[in-house]
Amino acid sequence: MNTKGIGIVLIVIGVLMVAYNSFNFTTTEKVVDLGPIEINKEVDHPIAWSPIIGVALAIGGVVLLVTGSKKN
Repeated sequence: MNTKGIGIVLIVIGVLMVAYNSFNFTTTEKVVDLGPIEINKEVDHPIAWSPIIGVALAIGGVVLLVTGSKKN
């Protein structure tokens, strides 16, 4: 993959990280297991990041696009 392609990918990822700065996923954990009786609970796991990281990725992608186009 050339620098233009990597730059475009970084810009897209950066914009998505700014637009969606967190997400949750849920897992099921077993609390009690007494033979045929099971008690489970769902646990939410939030994952968040700073929008500054997305902005930095987008800027890095723009820099790669500009420097990649100057080399050709």
